[in-house]
Amino acid sequence: MPQDSVIDPGQYAYTQNRELSWLRFNQRVLEEADDCTNPPLERLKFIAIFSGNLDEFFMVRVGSLFDIALVSPSEADNKSGMTASEQLGGIYRSIPGLIKLKEQLYASVMVDLARQGVADLAFSQLTHWEQNTVNAYFKSNILPIISPIIIGSRHPAPHLVNKALYAAALLSDKKGKPSVGLVPIPEILPPFFRLEGGVLRYIRAETMILHRVSSLFGAYQVEESCIVSVTRNADIGFDDEKFEDSEEDFRIRVTKLLKKRGSLSAIRLEISKNISDGFLTRLTKLVKVERQQVYVDSCPLNMRYVFELAKELPDSKAAALLHQPYRSRWPEDIRPEESIMEQVQRGDKLLFFPFDSVTPFLRLLSEAAEHPDVLSIKITIYRLASSSKIAHTLCRAAENGKEIIVLMELRARFDEANNVSWSKLLEDAGCQVIYGMDGFKCHSKICLITLRGKRKVQYITQIGTGNYNEKTNAMYTDLSIMTASDTIGEDATAFFRNMLVNNLNGEYRELLISPNGIKSAVCDLIDEQIALGYNGYICIKVNSVTEREVIDRLRAASQAGVEVQMIVRGICCILPGVPGETENIHVTSIVGRFLEHARIYCFGKGAEAKVYLSSADLMTRNLSRRVEIACPVHDRDLRDQLLWILSCQLRDTAKASFMTPDGLYCRKRGQQPIPYDSQVQFMEASIHSAAPCLPPKPTLAEKITGLAHRALRGLY
Repeated sequence: MPQDSVIDPGQYAYTQNRELSWLRFNQRVLEEADDCTNPPLERLKFIAIFSGNLDEFFMVRVGSLFDIALVSPSEADNKSGMTASEQLGGIYRSIPGLIKLKEQLYASVMVDLARQGVADLAFSQLTHWEQNTVNAYFKSNILPIISPIIIGSRHPAPHLVNKALYAAALLSDKKGKPSVGLVPIPEILPPFFRLEGGVLRYIRAETMILHRVSSLFGAYQVEESCIVSVTRNADIGFDDEKFEDSEEDFRIRVTKLLKKRGSLSAIRLEISKNISDGFLTRLTKLVKVERQQVYVDSCPLNMRYVFELAKELPDSKAAALLHQPYRSRWPEDIRPEESIMEQVQRGDKLLFFPFDSVTPFLRLLSEAAEHPDVLSIKITIYRLASSSKIAHTLCRAAENGKEIIVLMELRARFDEANNVSWSKLLEDAGCQVIYGMDGFKCHSKICLITLRGKRKVQYITQIGTGNYNEKTNAMYTDLSIMTASDTIGEDATAFFRNMLVNNLNGEYRELLISPNGIKSAVCDLIDEQIALGYNGYICIKVNSVTEREVIDRLRAASQAGVEVQMIVRGICCILPGVPGETENIHVTSIVGRFLEHARIYCFGKGAEAKVYLSSADLMTRNLSRRVEIACPVHDRDLRDQLLWILSCQLRDTAKASFMTPDGLYCRKRGQQPIPYDSQVQFMEASIHSAAPCLPPKPTLAEKITGLAHRALRGLY
């Protein structure tokens, strides 16, 4: 922090910068590669996930900070007092250490994989026969589709595509004049070539091209070479004010903006190895980045191929290298032979993904598409699977004469193109598709089925914490409630009616709706616990916490003696345990096999607890700039199931870390003789069976440390 920055020390005593908090979260993802309880190829996947996360962080968050630094250089972050430039400086200082840790873990994991017959090979490691095989493959499959480029006075610098790979070479002509050569590595190339022998021996496409780069530039001499990749600002704006006088279809606008994403300014240059200062200077000038934006990374610069490796493994070897496949269970409290609609009408149902199958909801939607009494289906869609059963069912329902209204959010980052395609298909099938609110992304997850009843219209409403995406339902932990409550159904009806006319100020009896309803309600609920003092209790499970007003209210709760338990997977701008400020706040973060994605708000204890499911994290964007929904859970059995989930996660010592007052994290592992893994517990015990409705008994070690008391106090 510059010495001339004027900061009120008290204002930031219990908060931290969101970007640096996110980097600490991503470090926890990377550290899963160091957990030998994970199979070797799963450990490699965590390195790939870390890399993909970091790519998106640069494209979106760093890109946004660049824009803010240009437009509003004195604007300060309200959690740390840092300007955009100061935040960028903090990021640049943090990244090299993360890359060094990544390189160390990658080397360790690759050694373990090699012992088991999985090897990423250099050309020099191949046998003479294999080198001939690879050369033949290169000549017939790679050479015909690559296009080497020499950059000079007669060859203007090409545009380097965002996150594409290039083989870069420092060239010299016959007179010794230097220049730069580039070989774009086509995305259509298979990412690796498999060799015979072992379990899975392979050589990557960029490795083959880099080996042959000296033969690709004719009379030019290759002095040195490396693989490079450019990351560009991808934070394209969908500001409706830019188009307020335009009659152009919103879907066309989004399509045009997507084309700009690949041509925005460069914010990072990655290089596969150390190179000479002269070569580096030429590359930075070519890409237009500063030295602090250049990172040397000996790991593969694009690790998406890692997820393809598992498909190449023989079944006999997969068990030792990957997690055992997990098959979601059918919930015990739903009869598979009976109508799902009729069962929901008799009582609320809760699904906990990926431990519960998504099939009951798919069956519910399918029944509604065919049921003669169903009048309409209305649904919000943020992200769909590339092959979506839900979308096809909606199309079938429309073809059956049902009124289908789809509130499709075309601005879901990096899913825009997929959503544009689905919106066309849905419209062609007869669905009415609307594209969200002016200036507000619709991130809510709600589906309303309206039926013709004997005396009045009836409703079945589904509200979830995650997307209508069958692929992520198998990888993310999410919750979905299905209810026939008239009050919830009437609120849902009002919600869709308001969305159709751009009314963000609707009134609702049960549902909390942002941008106007969730933050104020959460603050009021916190205030209720503040009034109870030491008898108050708050437990919140979300993905991120950044909203300053909520943070300040939680700090007030801590100062009043309220116990505040927070389960926050990623960004957490509130610092726990700060003397006089947040001493009664405890922050747990879980990074495990499945991505923690569910949001649960709990205020109070036992039978008096008020429990909500929500699509919203406690972030400024979710609470003030998005359309989100939080739904109360009144059914006692369902509330007990949610409280059990919270208690299990607070007990976790296998995959959990706790935040210290300085914003760093400490693993809980070692606090029990046998680490307790909440996700393993959820795989082994259903939330719907009788036994899990009671909190798990604390172990002797927990009793000694007091961990169980902190984790379970107030839930039951």
